[in-house]
Amino acid sequence: MMLTGVYVPLITPFDDTGAVALDALEELTHQVLRAGVAGVVALGTTAEPASLDARERRAVLDVVAGVCRERDAALVVGADTVQAVAALPSHPGVVAALSLVPPFLRPGEAGVLAHFAALTAASPVPVLVYHVPYRTGQQLSTGAIRRLAELPGIAGIKYTVGGIDGGTVELLADPPPGFAVLGGDDTLISPLLALGAHGGIVASAHVGTAAFVELARVWRAGDAVRARSLGHQLGALSSALFAEPNPTVIKAVLHAQRRIPTPAVRLPLVPPDPETVRTAIRLAQDDECWTLSLQGLA
Repeated sequence: MMLTGVYVPLITPFDDTGAVALDALEELTHQVLRAGVAGVVALGTTAEPASLDARERRAVLDVVAGVCRERDAALVVGADTVQAVAALPSHPGVVAALSLVPPFLRPGEAGVLAHFAALTAASPVPVLVYHVPYRTGQQLSTGAIRRLAELPGIAGIKYTVGGIDGGTVELLADPPPGFAVLGGDDTLISPLLALGAHGGIVASAHVGTAAFVELARVWRAGDAVRARSLGHQLGALSSALFAEPNPTVIKAVLHAQRRIPTPAVRLPLVPPDPETVRTAIRLAQDDECWTLSLQGLA
């Protein structure tokens, strides 16, 4: 299965007691799928997985997997270790594991290749490489990405390099066959789609879900005029939503929209500045983004 289209990496909502708000998570998953996304990511980095204990992670995955089964939607699960990917058979309906390039150690390209070879050997589902060098410290050349694509069981890459450089253009000009390139920098999703990305894993699409779906559709259709206009609006929205550490602003906006019970995040994250939130809410309500989002949530 080729991963294409827009995927939402789901937040983990918390209630007034600090517990995971599973009912709110279930409804939020229904909302974004109803708005037309190709699928969702559970327990990705946007979900604050390091702050969740094993019981909470199981509960989150059970709820999201249940909604995806009900709606026949694609489910990707964050899983970074051999042990984590090996546990995925207990969750039917998972189409891929989203696995981070090993952070901090900077094992080199040979180490990254060996790491993903071990993951794919252990995984019952295809593995999607999460490449975000400004967080992991590990750069990958286009050649290394092409070698990753040759590994059996690699489905594609969440490509989050913080900009568009020669390597980006080179990769998207001639992507490996059957290898999905999904944009992961929300503010750059429109230009990445314009260059040929197959879709995106877009946290901002919690807020402007239907608008991001429409953006991907119009770029695929070749309607550059409409795509550029919508892309400019969504780029501004994404900049506001990422003005402070993710997902603090997204959660605050979702709470303001009465879609989750609290805007709470867990340490080491702290609440965003109220003015940052007001700016994001204003942009979320602007023009076509808001109209499309209301249609998608209806």
